[in-house]
Formats: sequence, C-alpha cells, structure tokens
Amino acid sequence: MIPLSELTLLDRFLFDAVMENEDIHKTILQIILGRDIALLTKNQTEKELRTSPLLRSIRMDVYAMDEEKIIYNSEMQKQLKYDLPKRSRFYQSLMDASLLEPGSIHFNLLNDTYIIVITPYDIFGLGKYKYTFRARCDEALDCILPDGAVRMFLNTRGNNREEVGAELAGFLEYAEKTDEETMLKTGSDAVRKIHEHISKIKASEEMGVRYMQAWEEKVQEREEGRSEGRVEGRAEGRNEGIEAFILDNLEEKKTGEQILLKLMKRFSLSREEAEGYLQKYSGSTE
Repeated sequence: MIPLSELTLLDRFLFDAVMENEDIHKTILQIILGRDIALLTKNQTEKELRTSPLLRSIRMDVYAMDEEKIIYNSEMQKQLKYDLPKRSRFYQSLMDASLLEPGSIHFNLLNDTYIIVITPYDIFGLGKYKYTFRARCDEALDCILPDGAVRMFLNTRGNNREEVGAELAGFLEYAEKTDEETMLKTGSDAVRKIHEHISKIKASEEMGVRYMQAWEEKVQEREEGRSEGRVEGRAEGRNEGIEAFILDNLEEKKTGEQILLKLMKRFSLSREEAEGYLQKYSGSTE
C-alpha cells in the first residue's frame, strides 16, 4: 500500500479526490484545453454508464458539463493499456447513447463531448504531450466531420513543449511527480493552486480514512475473486476427475448401473447427481 502522502495525480484515488473540487477540475480542464470553462453540473466521479444490464458497462473517472452543455469525461490511466484507442471509442458510444431522451428524433441535440485520457506513456510513439483526434475526410484532410466528438490523449513524457506551451507540459510533468519541486519549475499559478489543494488532501485525516477504506475494499475484492477462482478451479478439477472415471469404466464395458453405484461411492454423490454426470459425459444413464 502506497501512503497517501506519496500518491501522484496518476493514482486514481488522488485524481478522483482532486477532481471532486469543481474549481480545481475547471482549472485542469482550462490548462488542457487552453480556454476558459464555466462548469454547470457538479462533478461526478466513478460515473457508471451502460445501455443494458446484459451489456458491458463503463465507469468514468470524472464526468461534468459546462454552461455550453459540452460534456467532459477525464480519465487517468496509469497502467499501460494498448487498447486505449478502441476503449475511448466504446466510451464515446455509451456517452452518446445516454445523451438523448427515448424517442428523440433530432440527433443535432447531441452534446459536444471531450474524452480526455492522461497517461505516463506515449501510445502513439511520436513524442507529443497531446494528441487530439476529430473525425476527418480522407479525401480532403482539412474537412473535419462536425459531429462534436473530440478525443484527446495526453502523455506526461512528451518532448514538444514549444508546440503545446509551457503550462500544459509543466502540468503533465507535475501530474507524474506531484511534488513541490516540479510545481515550482512550472512557474504556473494554476499548477500552484492545484498543488496547494493536493497538499490539503494529503494532510486531511478524513481523506486518509477514505483512502484506507478504498484500499481495504480493493483488497477484499481481490481476495473474493481469488476465493471464487479457487472454488471454480476445484469444481472444474472434480468434474474432470468424474469424467475420466466414467470414460475409464465405459472402456471396461461396465454397465450404466455399475458405473452409477461406483460414482456414488467414489465421489459421495446422490443417485440423481451420479445420473446427471453419467448423462453429461456418456450421453446415457442405462
């Protein structure tokens, strides 16, 4: 367990805790997008979206809307994931599906959206701090599809500072280290404000308790998953043993009744259970 005091913005718990503050969230978005933003809705962290109980859901790190009804989904992805481009496509589809009321016939009512993913690695390998994607025409590259959907991938280890500006590059470097020295190097009042808020979070006893509880829940989920896996593994192994036992007896030309009796004794099964296994692995209970 990493102490709360040593977490960086790349750690999801700290990122979500920081982005719960509307002013700090707005400040970070303004650094990334390079324009003023007035958020309208209260920030939502760990927002879940799904179109059906039977289909794959997503859990968004931070979700908000501004006064122009533009939707922002900000994600921090510390672990290396090679599927981020298609993952962002899936996020986009579920976001869009949630934006129109049932029966709505006007697709122009869809909100403009930004999906922003921050990583400590360069998934495109071009050395840039920021990659911004909008759909465009292959036959006329300056013709951008006006569908209002923007996906941005931010890399904390870029090398094109002169292209993105010192403040964004400094913020991304700060996100990876999240210490006072890196903050001071940025020379940015906005990054200083973010750092002061993070310092308060790390010094908060209440936040320390929340962090401990979140960690314990994660450990418990992992243990439950391991326990379920062990149970499933034992069940699978037992089934394989029963199948092999049945097939061996069939090769020895044992009758169905003989196999049933031996199954019941060998594996402590009821007659009904033994008949079920015999039916499953031999196709017969005779």
